[in-house]
Amino acid sequence: MATTDLSVYDKATIPNAKDFRFGIVVSEWNHDITEGLFQGAFDTFLDCGVLKENVVRWNVPGSFELIYGCKKMQQSYDMLDAVIAVGSVIQGQTKHFDFVCDGVTQGIKDLNIQSDIPVIFCVLTDNTLQQAIDRSGGQHGNKGVEAAVAAIKMAQLRKDAKF
Repeated sequence: MATTDLSVYDKATIPNAKDFRFGIVVSEWNHDITEGLFQGAFDTFLDCGVLKENVVRWNVPGSFELIYGCKKMQQSYDMLDAVIAVGSVIQGQTKHFDFVCDGVTQGIKDLNIQSDIPVIFCVLTDNTLQQAIDRSGGQHGNKGVEAAVAAIKMAQLRKDAKF
């Protein structure tokens, strides 16, 4: 259980993001949750100096499709500095939850190994709808904000690591 507000960040510790370009791939499944996560990430990018036109958004049907969407975004936009995968999987009464969560986690990990453009994992894997609400703009803040901050930091790391 989250015990901190995920939306709190110190701009003084975040690199200047004015010249970075980001992609966000958003799952349409659990739309209310993923829209909240997207908005948190998008608003954070703008707050940290990213130009609105330097944020590309694609939608995919569900969280499992985030892997393919992020892969294609990495390939289509070679000028992107990082991509965020936004999704929400909520525990149901079957093992489907376990398979989707594991597949998405491993798929995003694989993309980070295979490509030079980092993919940030912003997929909520909650036991209840209320937990997802609490983490997508509710009482625990917004995981999308945290993902945007991570994307900016990883974009800076990528830039610094180029030879």
